[in-house]
Amino acid sequence: MTEELSIQERYVPKNACFGCGPSNEKGLRIRSFADTSGAPCEGKDPCICDWTPEPHHQAFPGMVNGGIIGALLDCHGNWTAAWHLMQRDGLDEPPCTVTASYEVKLRRPTPYGPLHLRAWVTESSEDRAHIAATLEADGKVCATCTGLFVAVKEDHPAYHRW
Repeated sequence: MTEELSIQERYVPKNACFGCGPSNEKGLRIRSFADTSGAPCEGKDPCICDWTPEPHHQAFPGMVNGGIIGALLDCHGNWTAAWHLMQRDGLDEPPCTVTASYEVKLRRPTPYGPLHLRAWVTESSEDRAHIAATLEADGKVCATCTGLFVAVKEDHPAYHRW
């Protein structure tokens, strides 16, 4: 039995983004999936991601670096927005989206070990989606994020990155 492909692996296997690029051997290589668990959600098209840091992702012994936490939430939020726009508009592939803004709140130190991210769309319009997200460790929310992600057009430098 083969393992299910993440949204990134299925649609942009050559993406080299540090946070979410499947082809970046030195990147975080997060794997986002549509959340089909049926868990209650405050928004639309929730996505989940489970990720385990490596020793070099620590800020100090036993705790994950805040910049890594920000990158995880940024990329997972971006893919949640792209997934939502794709589903909403009935597209065959996600539009190329970029981060317009995001804010991370580090609520408590994040212990080194398996992390669970959950993101959902709180609002969307023609070419953009607002998301909210959480990052949990040991069943506790360690960080939250809100962000705005925008689908770019051909004249944008990131358009062909996927």
